[in-house]
Amino acid sequence: MSDEADVSRRDLLLRIAAAMGMTAVQVHSAVAQEKAAQKGPYRPQALNGHEYATLERLSGLIVPAGDRSPGAVEAGAAAFIDFLCAASDEMKTIYTGGLAWLDGEMRRRENGSSFLDAPPPAQTALLDLIAWSERAPADLAAGVQFFAWARNMVVDAYYTSPLGMKELGYLGNSAMEQFRVPQEAIDYAVKRSPLE
Repeated sequence: MSDEADVSRRDLLLRIAAAMGMTAVQVHSAVAQEKAAQKGPYRPQALNGHEYATLERLSGLIVPAGDRSPGAVEAGAAAFIDFLCAASDEMKTIYTGGLAWLDGEMRRRENGSSFLDAPPPAQTALLDLIAWSERAPADLAAGVQFFAWARNMVVDAYYTSPLGMKELGYLGNSAMEQFRVPQEAIDYAVKRSPLE
């Protein structure tokens, strides 16, 4: 293949990535506008109150707040996902079904308690069971599939939010006078090099 074809393919991939990033930023902007219009905390549009609270708890377990960084709850990941669910019946079905599965499985394990009402160690124990498909029992396949979907969406919601971008140190698309490779990247590459 010619260099020209490689360049255009690279350029196409960069444009797709930029468009996907812009879409997430636009959704965050729309969610922020919706919050402002509602005057107060975000009110779910697609999920009911219990489903939304469960999604918020699940988001906090997937990307917890740390000592020096906010988590998915603070970044509004649940609002981001609910906003998308309001625009897509298919996505809403995935989340209402998945959250119902979490509640049902937790009720079976914790004397009738929903996921939200179960003790935190029971919540994390259930998530530990469904976090890795290769280790999960076959009877938890539906939970594994939902959790993989939810985990990806929560992480996407967090790292495309203003708080997540700030944690990454993302400054936006701006021109640079000169690009310098960070020293820690050079040190890492040299350390892993077979030539050292």
